[in-house]
Amino acid sequence: MDINVEHHLGAVERSVSSLERDGKPARAITLSRGFAATVEDLWNAATHRDRIPRWFLPVTGDLAPGGRYQLEGNAGGVITECEELSRFALTWEFGGDVSWVEVRFAADGAGGARLTLTHTALLSEHWDAYGPGATGVGWEMGLLGMALYLAAPDEPKMDAAAFGASPEGRALIAGSSERWGQAGVAGGTDPDAARAAARRTTAFYTGEPSEST
Repeated sequence: MDINVEHHLGAVERSVSSLERDGKPARAITLSRGFAATVEDLWNAATHRDRIPRWFLPVTGDLAPGGRYQLEGNAGGVITECEELSRFALTWEFGGDVSWVEVRFAADGAGGARLTLTHTALLSEHWDAYGPGATGVGWEMGLLGMALYLAAPDEPKMDAAAFGASPEGRALIAGSSERWGQAGVAGGTDPDAARAAARRTTAFYTGEPSEST
């Protein structure tokens, strides 16, 4: 599959912010991307159980407010809020940890639609080691899947493992990690710590050794 790495990296807006959640220090990553789709189609692709696996992961459960969902081989949680065609929010429960995801939808003023995702997590050793890219890179890959699906809905789904092992996939992961490091610095992280975390994130996703930090 021919992937224009620089195009897809440039299509994403990224930011990192500090806040409190349940009285504890937390960090939120936000990424936003426009799509050549209507708000209605983008919403449907992101919320309909038959379409989610076409770009992300198979999902089971009750996809309604108050219902529990489970992504195959990944997180589960509770859908806490849903406003049709506008936003939904849910808990993200994985490996004994709980974090929070909010997804917003809006027209982008150019005939398309924009999805903005915010993932909030409590500060932890994992954050200190990997920074915002730990979740940011994964979500960015998900939005890449969405873009490819909406552009060619009848084409086979991209093989995420094969893409991640390809030169284009490694370049996208490294570029995303670097940009999330830059977003962390803009959000107040020490530059040296942000660069070290970005290198660890790249190594984690690619399976390649991290450079000395």
